[in-house]
Formats: sequence, C-alpha cells, structure tokens
Amino acid sequence: MIRLLLWVLGGTLLGGIVHLATVLILPSLATQDAYSRLAPIAPVNAVTPLPPPTAETAAIPFLDPAFAISVCRYDLTEGPIKLSVPVSPAYTSVSFYTRSEVAYYAINDRAAGRRVIELDLMTNEQRGDLPGDEEVTAADRLIVESPTLTGLILIKALAPEAGMLPAARSALAGARCQVQHPQ
Repeated sequence: MIRLLLWVLGGTLLGGIVHLATVLILPSLATQDAYSRLAPIAPVNAVTPLPPPTAETAAIPFLDPAFAISVCRYDLTEGPIKLSVPVSPAYTSVSFYTRSEVAYYAINDRAAGRRVIELDLMTNEQRGDLPGDEEVTAADRLIVESPTLTGLILIKALAPEAGMLPAARSALAGARCQVQHPQ
C-alpha cells in the first residue's frame, strides 16, 4: 500500500514539474505573438490604426469592438520617441508593452489631465544622456523608460455607442509616434 502511494505521489510530482516547465517555456517558443502579427501591417515608429476586430481577422486576439485601436511598433535604436495622442470625447488610454508582451506602463486621459497625452519614450541609457541642467526634463514632460529597445504601444479610444466609433477613430488619427532627432 505504501509503495503504491509513493508511486502516485512521485507521478503527481513529476506531472506537476512537467506542467510548470511547459507553461513557463511555451510563451518563449510561440512564433505568432502580437509583435509578429503586427509586423506586416504596422511600420516601425509610426501609428497605424487597426481594422475593427472580428473573430476571424483580429490582428490581436480578444480586442473589444467598442474601442477604436491604433498601434505603434517602436524601435529605440535610433533615439528616444515622442508620443502624442489627442484625447477622444469618451476615454483614451495608452499602454506600453515589451517585445515579449510584458506590460510596463499605462496612462489614460484622466491621469494625463490634458487634451493631448504627450510623453517621451526612451531607454535608461538614453535618459542618462539627457542634459542634467535641463529644467523641463522633470517638470514639463512625462518620460517613460522602456526596459527593451523594441516593443508595442497600444492606443485605445472608447466609443460608448456604435455611432461614436468614427469620432473615436478620428481622434486617434492625430496620434504621432516618431523618433526625436538631436537638436
């Protein structure tokens, strides 16, 4: 009886280890992540509106059809990026993801408190290269540090009614995501 119990315990322990290892390794082996899916339709360092999601043709799974969505695939190798997003009538949010889909920052229109969400995206090294005596660095602009050189910025504008979707899309049409060139 004890021998059978040890075999069951050993099998359960081995099964748990295999399950845990599989769950941890599979995301790194996946080839169709969000960044890869968006690569053919979204140029680097530019805002691209996504078509309305359907079950068959969604670029990113599980998107809410009540939102107008734009995306910016960013690459910080050429320098920091300046992001500017006009606020829509209902609700606007901006979320930042690494290349491996780890969310590291998000802001919405209520937190920004302005008619336009403006921020600078840069790596820790690029932030260290900023002039130390620059007065506007901390006070007048929001600086977001990216943990990686590449990633995604997801911009969403809510349309509380179906008739407001064109207004949400037109608000996102004014969004900009471009490299800041040294002056």
